[in-house]
Amino acid sequence: MTAETPRSPIAFVANKGVPGQETGIATSAAPQDSAAAEHASLKYSLLGPSLTKAGQESVDQSVVSEVIYNASKGSKFFNREEERDKSLTAKIEQVLAKKRDLEALDLSRELRAADRLIAQLESSRDLTQYIVHVDCDAFYAAVELLDRPELKDVPFAVGGGVLTTCNYVARKFGCRSGMAGFVAKKLCPDLILLPLNFDKYNAKASEIREIISEYDPRFESASIDEAYLNITTYCAEHGLGPEDAVSEMRRKIHEQTQITVSAGIAANTRLAKICSNMNKPNGQYYLPHNREAIMEFMASLPPRKVNGIGRVLERELAAVGIETCADIYPQRQYLSRLFGNKAYEFLIRCYLGLGRTVVRPAEEYERKSVGTESTFRDMSAPHELRDKLKWTAVELEKDMRRAECKGRTLCLKVKLHTFEVLTRQVVLPRAIISSDDLYSFALPMLGKLEKDIPGMTLRLMGLRCTHLVSTKPPDTLAFFGLRRRPGSASGNPQATGAEEEWEQWPDEAANVGQETEEDLLQPREEGSGSESPYRRHGKEIAPNPTKDVPIPEELWDCPICGRPQAADERQFNEHIDLCLSRRTILDTVQKEAAGHITSSKAATPEPGKKPKKRGRQASTPDPKQKKLCFG
Repeated sequence: MTAETPRSPIAFVANKGVPGQETGIATSAAPQDSAAAEHASLKYSLLGPSLTKAGQESVDQSVVSEVIYNASKGSKFFNREEERDKSLTAKIEQVLAKKRDLEALDLSRELRAADRLIAQLESSRDLTQYIVHVDCDAFYAAVELLDRPELKDVPFAVGGGVLTTCNYVARKFGCRSGMAGFVAKKLCPDLILLPLNFDKYNAKASEIREIISEYDPRFESASIDEAYLNITTYCAEHGLGPEDAVSEMRRKIHEQTQITVSAGIAANTRLAKICSNMNKPNGQYYLPHNREAIMEFMASLPPRKVNGIGRVLERELAAVGIETCADIYPQRQYLSRLFGNKAYEFLIRCYLGLGRTVVRPAEEYERKSVGTESTFRDMSAPHELRDKLKWTAVELEKDMRRAECKGRTLCLKVKLHTFEVLTRQVVLPRAIISSDDLYSFALPMLGKLEKDIPGMTLRLMGLRCTHLVSTKPPDTLAFFGLRRRPGSASGNPQATGAEEEWEQWPDEAANVGQETEEDLLQPREEGSGSESPYRRHGKEIAPNPTKDVPIPEELWDCPICGRPQAADERQFNEHIDLCLSRRTILDTVQKEAAGHITSSKAATPEPGKKPKKRGRQASTPDPKQKKLCFG
């Protein structure tokens, strides 16, 4: 396959339906009929979400798109994608029509509002932090290469029916993560497929995390093979520049684990994520911490390079003339009307090159949902669907117990054999966690779908709980204003901090060994695979490693009596209960004694004074209601 300069993805869809004119179709591709020529935008969409992965720069993507197009044409998946492409085309036409109407209006107010937002966001720019995004190079493939060094110069991939990742030799042929194995074989007939081994990958990832924690103990895991760090403090304490510190870390990781990593160094997480892909593999890129350099960097950047912008939004932006991040500024007065306020502010942040500067362990983020799903062969029998629903409920209960939470809203997700995805949800009368409750509340939603769609045939089913309620025991130390002891982690180790706050359903994981070719055509992100073998996909987050340092003996001061007590939570609670009981009893006895003396004086009138008239006595406060004051 000849390597050509890759065409811009924007040009790929610019002149849809004009064969040979900026449609991205190479002359080396197979002859096309007129129907295929009309599918230029669909062909680009079929390239999948991993199009921007490193190693694809020299690949003629038109050849890859032709292979995927011809392999999937006529399948249910293809028909579904074709419908979605047509719907997106119709939506874009509506967006363009709306923009034409807006161009005839006076949008000076929207323009001033956009400029105010830019000024406001600009004032929040923080250039004082050194944020690093570390990303392992073809991680699963690199781990497998340690056991099979003879594959170093041979194209190979990890995964069965769907590639989870592939080495850089295979990427030169157009193979990438999320691609169906039989499609990858068409692109690279000599491709070797290796089975997944998550135990091996997790063990190696733990070794890498141990080294990363030396540079930032509060690093933030983004997946099994990538993390965000804030090395500002480390650089100040060791007198190193950010580039030298990252070079040292990458060298140490390679020496101790034999895995190469790439890194991006920038002022925030969004820029660091983009920069880490600039010099892959085994490289790093430093974006200077000044506004001019950042604005220049973002000006020529295609929107698709920004984390959070996928195929759909990329195509919508291209339709209105936004092909680089610099093009956002001239269109700023239209964005809120065309795409909504949330996307509008997100795009303005992209134009300015702004992002998070706070990096913290993933387990400290508040989890918004817990869900599980599985893909299977076409299933339509009612008893089989109910058995699958029961199994899904059991798996969800396991996940929720690990996350230590219950849910107040239950969502059912199904994918029809036509690849149409449907979701239904119900607000629960109480927070639930047991599989029996999950099943009983999900069953009516499934029954309603069966009634609405006679003969319903499914290929995927999932359950998800939102509006979570924590089931963790209360922190009594925090109640009394005391610090939690080191080593007692709190929070959910599975919770993840996403770059953006847009909540999505978890990535689909296929049932290994049950995929058909049609199943395998579905594009998936790197890391999608199996967990038992259903849910594990390589994006699970483990807690940050903790250093085994001796904890000095400490004493806790009792907030009631002020005396030091042993630093044992159970004994401390018992002592507080005893102090509270003693104080309450003492106060009660003293008050009752004082009340008795006062009542005796009131019963014996002083000489020369008339006794008070009988009547209702003023009620005395209940000693049990006495307000307790600590300290």
